[in-house]
Formats: sequence, structure tokens, C-alpha cells
Amino acid sequence: MKDYLINSIYRATEGEGVLIGSPQVFVRFQGCAIGCLNCDSKDTWDFDGELMDLEEIMLSVYQETFQGKIKRVSITGGDPLHPKHVPYVLELTKKLKDQGYFVNIEAAGTRVVPEIFELVDYISFDYKTPSTGVRTNPALIVKLANQYQNKFQIKSVIETREDFDQTVLAYNEVLSQVDHMTFPWCLTPSYNTEEEFPEARFIEVLKWNEAFGGMFRVIGQQHKWIFGPKKKQC
Repeated sequence: MKDYLINSIYRATEGEGVLIGSPQVFVRFQGCAIGCLNCDSKDTWDFDGELMDLEEIMLSVYQETFQGKIKRVSITGGDPLHPKHVPYVLELTKKLKDQGYFVNIEAAGTRVVPEIFELVDYISFDYKTPSTGVRTNPALIVKLANQYQNKFQIKSVIETREDFDQTVLAYNEVLSQVDHMTFPWCLTPSYNTEEEFPEARFIEVLKWNEAFGGMFRVIGQQHKWIFGPKKKQC
């Protein structure tokens, strides 16, 4: 049955976070109820679009990976962890793992879904900053650190000094509750759709991080440098 609500399936090189530079196929689910103010994929919000079945998705992944030569898949959205999507993401992940793919899940920082997180190879988990208009509970990051150590990263989009300061507070709150902070916490200087490359913002974020001890990794959005901030599926 055609049960999967899919926005797009496409091959691209990861443009942000610790997996930057890795060729992979993105399976982008359609539908998100989170509503980040700075979202650059608002076309994925509506729970309405193309329906596909599992075999169609797997065939598309196979074709996009040059007949299975690229063995990395990132499941994203929309919000792939919305309760409406979870059964399908779980089924898809099992199928991908059965066929030898490395599977990354892009998590919006609003929920932990153990049945999926235990199965995937890597978790990219957002810490939402004030400029997004959404809040991430640091307790969720503590839970990740206790249950999924060495298989996740935290990503924070930084547009303002307030974003940075709130991220520092969250970092310290998590640090006070875990034994070891061995996972990477990445800062992404925001690169908004209608602006030129934000060189000044990038330099500011680098300096803020250095002044506070360099606890974060500052990694920009490579795909936007190369293709521009408006281009999709790059």
C-alpha cells in the first residue's frame, strides 16, 4: 500500500554537522507540526503530498545511490519523528539496515523515539535556539547521553548572541547531569534564504566559542556556500 508521505528522495553531499562532506541519499518525509521560524523547508510542513510504498522508496534509493554504491541514507523531513510518521520510518529503517545501509535520522529536538534511535546508526539531534521560536528540553540531551553515547550529535543554529548564550546554558545544564560530554555539539551560523553569505555572523560565532573555552564545533552549511541559500535538494 502507498502509505508513506514523502516530499522527495534525492542524492546530495551532507552540508552540515560532523557528517559534512559525506555523499548520501536523503529520504525527506512530508509533514511537520513544529513550526521553526527560520525553517528553510516550509514546503514540508503540510501533511499532504505524494504517497509511496516501501518498495518504491527502496527502488528510488537504489537508483540514487548508483545502484547501491553509496551506502548512506539520511531520513529527514518535515519531521520524521512525528507520531504519524514513526511506524513508517521504523519499517523503512529496518529495510535499509537489512540491505547494508548506514542510516542517519534527522531529529528536530522535540522528542526521543527509542525504537528508532536504537536501530539507526547515527542521530542528528537539534537543540532549538530562541531564534527558532521552538524550545528543546535539555533533559532530552541528557537522555541521549545516557542511552546513545557515541552515536549522536547535537546541532544548534546560531543567529544572535542570545542563541549562543542559551546554547551555553543548555550545554552547562547537560554537563552537570552526565559523566562525560564525549558527543559533538555543533554550532551552525544561520544562513538565511534572503541574505548573502553571513561572513560577519560566522566570525562572531567563532569568536564567542573561543572566548567560552571552545566547547563547541562551529560548522557552517557547506551546501549553501556552494549552491546558494535558495537552492533545494543540494
